[in-house]
Amino acid sequence: MRRRQLLQLILLHTAWEMGSSQLHYSVPEESQHGTFVGRIAQDLGLEVDELVPRMFRMVSKDHRDYLEVNMQNGILFVNSRIDREELCGKSPVCPLHLEVIVDKPLRVFHVEVEITDINDNAPFFTAGEENLSILESRLAGSSFPLEGALDADVGINAQLTYHLSASEHFKLDFQNSGDNSLGFVIKKPLDREDISVHRLLLTATDGGHPALTGSVQLVIIVLDVNDNPPVFNQSVYKIQMFENASNGTSVIKLNATDLDDGINKDITYSIRSVNPHKLSTVFRIDQNTGQIVLNGELDYEDTNLYEIRAEATDKSGYPLSGHCKVLIEILDVNDNTPEVSVSVLLIPVPEDSSVGTVVALISVSDRDSGTNGQVSCSLWPTGIPFKLVSTFKNYYSLTLAEPLDREQVAEYRLIVTVQDQGTPSLSATSSLVVPIGDVNDNAPTFSQPTYTVFVKENNPPGAHIFTVSASDPDMAENAQVSYWLDEKLWPLSSYISVHSESGKLYALQPLDYEEMKLLEFQVNAKDAGLPSLCGNVTVQVFILDANDNAPAVSAPTEDGPTVLVVPVAAGYMLGKIHALDADSGYNAWLRYELHEKTRGPWRVGLYSGEISTTRAMDEMDSSGGSQNVLVLVKDHGKPALSATATLSVSLVASSQVIHTDANLPRMGGNPKSLVDNVNVYLIIAICSVSSLFLLVIIVYMALRCHCQPKEPTIYGPGTATLVCASEVGSWSYSNRHSHILATGTSEAVAKNDLMVFSPSIPATVENGKPQDLLCATVSDPLFKSL
Repeated sequence: MRRRQLLQLILLHTAWEMGSSQLHYSVPEESQHGTFVGRIAQDLGLEVDELVPRMFRMVSKDHRDYLEVNMQNGILFVNSRIDREELCGKSPVCPLHLEVIVDKPLRVFHVEVEITDINDNAPFFTAGEENLSILESRLAGSSFPLEGALDADVGINAQLTYHLSASEHFKLDFQNSGDNSLGFVIKKPLDREDISVHRLLLTATDGGHPALTGSVQLVIIVLDVNDNPPVFNQSVYKIQMFENASNGTSVIKLNATDLDDGINKDITYSIRSVNPHKLSTVFRIDQNTGQIVLNGELDYEDTNLYEIRAEATDKSGYPLSGHCKVLIEILDVNDNTPEVSVSVLLIPVPEDSSVGTVVALISVSDRDSGTNGQVSCSLWPTGIPFKLVSTFKNYYSLTLAEPLDREQVAEYRLIVTVQDQGTPSLSATSSLVVPIGDVNDNAPTFSQPTYTVFVKENNPPGAHIFTVSASDPDMAENAQVSYWLDEKLWPLSSYISVHSESGKLYALQPLDYEEMKLLEFQVNAKDAGLPSLCGNVTVQVFILDANDNAPAVSAPTEDGPTVLVVPVAAGYMLGKIHALDADSGYNAWLRYELHEKTRGPWRVGLYSGEISTTRAMDEMDSSGGSQNVLVLVKDHGKPALSATATLSVSLVASSQVIHTDANLPRMGGNPKSLVDNVNVYLIIAICSVSSLFLLVIIVYMALRCHCQPKEPTIYGPGTATLVCASEVGSWSYSNRHSHILATGTSEAVAKNDLMVFSPSIPATVENGKPQDLLCATVSDPLFKSL
């Protein structure tokens, strides 16, 4: 009945173990290499030709290579020798837990392979020979216990039967019950004088196929007289001990009595055997008192049950012995720290990974039992985009719980904590660094949307004029930025180039303000990612004027020398010098001065160029004849450039206009006729002079109107829109998309144009001292005064 209940418990436990996995196989121990276990690919629903592309792999918890999978046919086979006794000891069920992992998509399967026992261990006795002493006075039917054999196998392979060699005095007594008691019985009274020593062979046979045997030689010595053996007060002692009991702890005190008297009553105690045999030194007994004490360390996880066979022997010359059994059950304490194993599947984790992506597999275990072996798993710190998902008993997946952004957090340092339920609780941790893989999700950006650059004209070819710089928060090739120009507006290849790596802008040829005032273009920045991302910035290059054009003088108001009839009053205007300057601003603002070589009563307007007399002139001044007025035209640039203009003035006396014949009276003419002739000549002269003066006035006015164009301006190309001031001075541009380079008169400047002067350059003269102007329009009174 007890055997049937034990078998039912074993079958129930095996069925529970088989139901706890996704797949269950079994294979006998000691199977040869290549032994078929199962068609694992087919049973998992996987195609054979997708095992390699999906990176099919099998992970064993203890990292042993007992089993392997043929990637060509998907068959699970034995790879190396498996010893069930070494792997699981006396445990009735010996499973191997495997994890099967495939990618694309990632899936994890749990497979359990049960290692079945084969009859590869023969029964054995602890000693090759056992000596027994029996009084000849013992009656027929008396029984004597024997030490049974041991078998490392389990199940039916460890079920032993015994056979005793033929003897007319002894027979075997074996009860195949719960305690499997073994002994022999006297079936015929002994006669020491007939046979003093009996030698029998005890053979143990297991239930395997084929059966294996082991034997021991029994040497039975027949003693005389002492016919009462010691007797223990219990045949079986059962006690419990915690595994953390210290060395020297008292286990139990045995007590045996002997009905004999004298020396035959004195008893000594001894330990005949300890099962498991390899731990026979863990306990010792005091031979006088029968006190059993702990002589080593206990470990519940190694052995949880000890069986001690003790013997009490009297001190007779022919000693008799009594026997008992001590069963010691070891109780578990929480003395094993939980274990955690992390298998990383995806490192680094791309920042564009979807939620639910499996990053690592985590398995936890605890060698303790009961609540001491129940563990829980947690993740630290909180608030991170990862979580633990339980996939099987004591198995977890570290999965992505939230979207990632490498530019915010480049890596995560995680701590996996496993804690048991014992008292006090024990825990273990495992650190895991999860770097985040970069994805090209950020385009290069410039620090500002527009750059304004000022470059003086006449720069050397290849001059570095500016550097643009774009940043990309990505990393590696995703952050490697290269630059190029956008030439959609107009071809820039002959003017500007950009270095693809540094972003430096170079002027390929000298820039000429008089030809172009503004270059506006886009610089694009592109990273090296796949696919690449781009950004751009607008660059406005304003060309600053340099004083590289001297004033150009045009002809005076009248062609040829100017005839001046004296006398004339002071301030009489002789003519006007016209000059133009291709530069702009302060560099094109002209002033007129008399050359130091010029002598005479002349002056020239400082900004108008009008030449006039400084005093009244009479006929005395006509004696000089023709005179040249040399005018110096200068701009306000630094250094100033200049040109000269010459105005030739012919002085004519009024008496030379009237042709009088002073000699007529001396020639004897008629005085009256002479007077009449004089009056006629005088009238003719007056009319001629009046006509000539009127003609001169008409011609002068016509020439003045002809020499003053309605729009006396010169424009340069470009689209200037900006008015600003900086450390290099103040500059402005016309709202008619060009800057005025030169004008004929100050009044001819358009009232909506702007002129700009550097604060460090004198712009006008007031009371003999130069005054500074920052910026003003020509409609201002100051310009009107010029």
